[in-house]
Amino acid sequence: MNFLESRWIHSAALLGLAACGAHIIPPIVPAIPPADIATSIFLIGDAGGPGGGDNDPVLAELTKEATAAPRASVIVFLGDNIYPHGMPLPDAPDRSEAEKRIMREINVALKSGIKAYFVPGNHDWFRMGKEGWDAVRRSEIFIRERGNGLTAQSPRLGCPGPETVDVGTSIRLALLDTQWWLQRADFPKARDSVSTCIQYTEEHVVKRLAQVLADTGGRRVIVAGHNPMATKGEHGGYFSIKTHIFPLTAFKRWLYIPLPLLGSLYPTARREGLFGYAQDLNARANRHMRSMLLSAMAAHPPMLYAAGHDHNLQVMRGPVARYSVVSGVGMINHFGGVGWTPNTLFASHGPGFVRLDVDRRGRVRLSVQDYDPPSGFHERMGIWITDQQ
Repeated sequence: MNFLESRWIHSAALLGLAACGAHIIPPIVPAIPPADIATSIFLIGDAGGPGGGDNDPVLAELTKEATAAPRASVIVFLGDNIYPHGMPLPDAPDRSEAEKRIMREINVALKSGIKAYFVPGNHDWFRMGKEGWDAVRRSEIFIRERGNGLTAQSPRLGCPGPETVDVGTSIRLALLDTQWWLQRADFPKARDSVSTCIQYTEEHVVKRLAQVLADTGGRRVIVAGHNPMATKGEHGGYFSIKTHIFPLTAFKRWLYIPLPLLGSLYPTARREGLFGYAQDLNARANRHMRSMLLSAMAAHPPMLYAAGHDHNLQVMRGPVARYSVVSGVGMINHFGGVGWTPNTLFASHGPGFVRLDVDRRGRVRLSVQDYDPPSGFHERMGIWITDQQ
C-alpha cells in the first residue's frame, strides 16, 4: 500500500468524524505580514526515518520556510531524530544509514542558516535499549560536529534538562529529555553527579523546571520534549481503522493482512495499558513522569508544551500549559491514527509541522503546515495563542 492509499484510509476516518459535525477547527486568522515577523519557531518531530529520502517534501518545505524566516528564528526537532536505534557505533553496519538520516535534518539548518536544536526521543535512546545512554551521546557529538555551529542536541550528555534557549527578545525554550524518565531503572543513564549533569534526579528536574517558569525575564516559555503530556494518538489509546483491520502493520508497515475483530485486541490492550509499554500514557512510568512534570508547570504555566512521538499533528488546550501541540510526523509514510478530545482544536494525520510566528509586539501566532499530495503544503490552522492587545 502506497502513501496515497494509506493516507486515504486515515482521511476516510477523519472525514467520517467531521461529517457528524462533532469537530470544528477554529477559523484561520490572517497571517502576520512577513515584514512584521520578529522571529519564527518551527516544531517538527519524528523526522529521522527513511520517509521520502533525500527529497522528502516535509523537510523540503521546512527548509523553504526556514530560509525565508528572520535570522533569529529556530527549528526544534522533537525527538526520534534517528530511526530505528539512534546513532550506532562508528563501525556498525547501520552507521552509514543512520548518518544519512540525521544529515537530512542537519541540512535543513545548513541550507536555511537557521539554528536547529535536537531533543532526543526514545528511538534516539537505542529504542529504549540498554545502550541508550551511549547512543544518545554519540548522536550529540555527530550533530554538533556536522552542523557548522548551527545545530546542537539539547539537553546535552543524556541529561534530563531542562536546558534553556532564548529566541529573539520574547521567547524562551525549556528543552527536556523525557526518555530519561522512561528508561528502564536497570539500564544506564545519568543518575548521579559523576554524569556531570546539573540535574540528575527527578526532584532536581522538577525544581529547575519550576524555577525556569517562575523567572522568565518577561519572556513567554515553550517547554518541549519528545513525549506529550496529552495526546489522542496511538500512545494515548486511539487507533485508526487501519490498525483495527490490519493490526500487523503496527509491527511491520507492509503487513497489510486483514484481521477484522481479532485485530481489535491489540489496540484495546494498548489503550488499557495491559502491555506496560512505557511510551503509552496509561503506563505507570509514563503517568509518573507526566504527574511530576505537570506539577512543576502548575504554578507558572508555560505558553506552550510541544512534543512529537505520536505520528500526527494535534493542537489542544492544556493540560496546565495554555496550549499543547503534537508535531510528530516530520516525513511522509510515517503517520498514525488521531482522534479528538474536548480540548482538541485541530487534529490531522499529517505529514507536516507546526510553526509559531512572533510579531514585533510580542504576539504569537500558531499555524499548522500540512502536506496533502498532489497539491502540496497548505496552512490548515492559524490561531493567536497570546492575548491580542
